[in-house]
Amino acid sequence: MKKLTKTNLKYKKQSLKIGDLVEIIAGNDKKKQGTVKAIIKSQEKVIVEGINQRFKHIKPQRSNETGKINQFEAPIHRSNVKKINN
Repeated sequence: MKKLTKTNLKYKKQSLKIGDLVEIIAGNDKKKQGTVKAIIKSQEKVIVEGINQRFKHIKPQRSNETGKINQFEAPIHRSNVKKINN
């Protein structure tokens, strides 16, 4: 039996593609819809447009700068997403 390493891991085939319309079936954004923006195969996660919004607070680097709040979409596990047939 082979020892599993990062080089010989076989990832499950994902039926989702970029641009597919999906519905969230679990989590805070349950029953919301969006399109797939990116797929992270190694972690089996997807990024859906407008779903799972997160904020990152950035401190000012110099005394004359102001801080920022960046908003971005965090990845969701593919098991929490259902493809919608059009």
